[in-house]
Order: sequence, then C-alpha cells, then structure tokens
Amino acid sequence: MQPNLLKKYKEEVVPGLKKALSASNVHQVPCVEKVVLNSGFGNVDDRKQAAEDVVNDITIITGQHPVLTKAKNSISNFKLRAGDVIGAQVTLRGQKMWEFLDRLINVAIPTIRDFRGVPTKSFDGNGNYTLGVNDQTIFPEIELDKIKRTIGFDITIVTTADTDEGARKLLDGLGMPFRKTEGAS
Repeated sequence: MQPNLLKKYKEEVVPGLKKALSASNVHQVPCVEKVVLNSGFGNVDDRKQAAEDVVNDITIITGQHPVLTKAKNSISNFKLRAGDVIGAQVTLRGQKMWEFLDRLINVAIPTIRDFRGVPTKSFDGNGNYTLGVNDQTIFPEIELDKIKRTIGFDITIVTTADTDEGARKLLDGLGMPFRKTEGAS
C-alpha cells in the first residue's frame, strides 16, 4: 500500500516540478530523502525520566524507536558530564517517512493554535528545511491524559534539491502551509 503523499508526489508534484524547473528527466526533480526528528532535554534535573518520556513520545509519533544522544563534553555550569544522555533522535526513510510527512502536513500542523503558516526562512542553503515544534500534543497519537511533560523537537526535512528554491517548490507541491509574505494580500 502506497502512502497518499507519495502517490501525490508521483502523480502531481513530479510533473509540475519537471515543468517548473525545466528538468529534462524525472530524476532531476527534487525528492524528500529523509526526515530527522531531534529532541534535546539537556538541563533537566531528572534526565533519566525525561529520556524515557521523550523516547516513548517519539516512538508513538513516528513508529520507530529513537537513538539517545549523549554529551560529548563536560560542562560544570550545567551539571553535565561527558556521556550523559541529553536528547533523542530518529531518522525516517521510505514508507514511514511519507506517512509521517502526510500526518505532519495534513493533520498535525493545522491543529496548531493561532497558526499562520510555517516560516519560509528555515531553509539551510542546501535545500533542507527545519521546523521547530514546541509541543508534541499536535499529533493525534499522543493521549493528552498521559502527558507528563511538554516535549519540543526539531523536524528536519532533507531533500535532494540543490537550492532552497527547488526545495521550497517541492514542499509547496506536497502541501506544506508556508507563511504568506506580508507584502502580498
């Protein structure tokens, strides 16, 4: 079974981008390569419990178990030692990636309160887009009764586009609700 967003990409986005970018072949059209979710909880007093909460929530949201990230250096002001767990990250590819993007774009982002669109300035210059999420409750998989702490995370969408403009057209075609510029009405 093919995810809906992948079907949309193949049937609508690729032909449109091929024409817009004047690509001579389908393989020159940018594609989403992977999606990386990263959550840091560095200065929490109860790091062990925070790590469990973050791992559980990210596993529920993505359907994939995250890898714990550890501190490389000791920082005495933050009561941090080298090797302490300070975050979790998961990389999604293939079918899970397309399903996650579909839920993010069509279900989670529209539920954000006072939402005016995602920022257009979050591209890195190489065709990748990073979006910060302050609260995991925008995802319908999270049960509000079982939340112990609010978890924020970064979502990085890595594309094969060489430029930010190509990546923006790709994400626009997939339905990413970018913020409208103030000059346009």
